[in-house]
Amino acid sequence: MIQNQYEAFKQLYKVKRLESTDKIESFDCGDNDLNDFILNQSSLFRTEKLAVSYVLKDKNNPQDIVAFFSLSNDKISISDFDDKTKYNRFSRRFNNRKRLKSYPSVKIGRFAVSKCMKGKNFGSLLIKFIKTFFAFYNQTGCRFLTVDAYSDAIPFYQKNGFIPLNEEDANDKTRLLYFDLNDVSD
Repeated sequence: MIQNQYEAFKQLYKVKRLESTDKIESFDCGDNDLNDFILNQSSLFRTEKLAVSYVLKDKNNPQDIVAFFSLSNDKISISDFDDKTKYNRFSRRFNNRKRLKSYPSVKIGRFAVSKCMKGKNFGSLLIKFIKTFFAFYNQTGCRFLTVDAYSDAIPFYQKNGFIPLNEEDANDKTRLLYFDLNDVSD
């Protein structure tokens, strides 16, 4: 069912990379911090090369932004684990026997769906788009997606295949989750 929804999604919606000169006039996801980011801060993050933001637009009504996300470089490293044994267990998933001190990833920095589209599976479809993009059109070598998820967003990310990297932040305001792009199937 999600595959059929994804195909319909691609027919109706377009993902556009924001340039530093693009100005978003309106967006409301119900979270003031996320709204402020896309309306006021995303262009600065782009100009400073800290993150690149993308908007999801309705092809029939291109001035309406349905959702947005921002991406930046990240890594999963030995310092993300509270002991070397847990890191070694994590790194066993790789075919080569050479253990690296870090593995490349892309961080989903900000992610929001407009209030009018909530409950329609757009968040999951957009996560699928991001996974597919990096799994099949990977330009630099990237094995993982990461996110510092707010505690109330953790169930959404877990539903979409993300898992906690460690237990250290289990009771924190945000939790580091990851998704292995090798788990994306054709």
